[in-house]
Amino acid sequence: MLVAIDTGNTNTVFGIYQGSDLKASFRVSSRRDATLDEWLSSIDGLLSFKGIDRRMVDSACIASVVPSVGSMMEDVVRSLFSVEPLVVGPGTRTGISICYESPSDVGPDRIVNAVAAHARYGMNTIVIDLGTATTFDAVTASGQYLGGVIVPGIAMGLDSLSARTARLPRVGFARTGHVIGRNTVASIQSGAYWGLVAMLEGLTRRMMGEFEGPVRVVATGGLASLVCGDCPFIDEVDGDLTLEGLRIIWDKNRGPARDFGTTADRGQH
Repeated sequence: MLVAIDTGNTNTVFGIYQGSDLKASFRVSSRRDATLDEWLSSIDGLLSFKGIDRRMVDSACIASVVPSVGSMMEDVVRSLFSVEPLVVGPGTRTGISICYESPSDVGPDRIVNAVAAHARYGMNTIVIDLGTATTFDAVTASGQYLGGVIVPGIAMGLDSLSARTARLPRVGFARTGHVIGRNTVASIQSGAYWGLVAMLEGLTRRMMGEFEGPVRVVATGGLASLVCGDCPFIDEVDGDLTLEGLRIIWDKNRGPARDFGTTADRGQH
C-alpha cells in the first residue's frame, strides 16, 4: 500500500492506495505546533478508524508547501510505516515538461495537480485549486506545464477585510441568493461568493484564449464543490486530483531519479 500525503498551508490530506485504487482518505489541520507524538497518535487513530492496517503500508509520497510540516510528515512516515518517503521536488520524475522560467519555483502541489490532469484527461487542461491560495495551472495535451495564476484564497481575503477595516465584521463564506446585499453581512458574503465566481470565470476565459484547441477545466480543493454549481465553465470537480498525482509520481520514480529542473528533460520518461 502507498500513503500519499499532500501538505498544504491549512490542511494535510492523506490517501491510502492499493495499486491504483484509493482505499481511504482523510484530512487534518496542518498544525505547525504539533509534536511528532501528537501526529503519530492522530494518524494512527485515523488509519484504524478507516480500517487500514498501517503494517500494510510499504511506500509513501509527499508533496508539501509548508517546509516545517513537510519535514514532520517525513518523520511520521519513517516512524509509523518504517519506510523512506519520496518527497516531490527537484530530482523527481514527473512525466511532464515544466515550461516555467525557473522550474524549481513551481510549488510541488501545482506540479502534482498538473501531472494528474495530464494523466487523467490527456488534453489541454486548466486546473483550478481552491485552497488557502487559489491557483490556476495550465497543462497542454502534449504534457507541457505552461504556468498559471496565483491569487489569495477566499478565507485570506475575508480575514484581511475584517482585520484592515474598523467596522466590517468577519463573516463566513456562503452563497447568497442575490448579488445585491441588503445588509452588511449579506453584502460581504455576496462580494466574497459572487466575486470568487466572477474571478474564476474571467481568469479561466482569458487563460483559455492562450491555448490552441479545446480546453478542459477541472476544479479541486476544499471550496471546489461549493462553487461549481454556479460555474458552468468548470467541466469537472475532482477532489482526489492531488492524491492521484502523488500516486502517479511515486509510480514513475521507482527507478533512479532525474532532475525535472531543466528545460529539455523535465520528467519526460
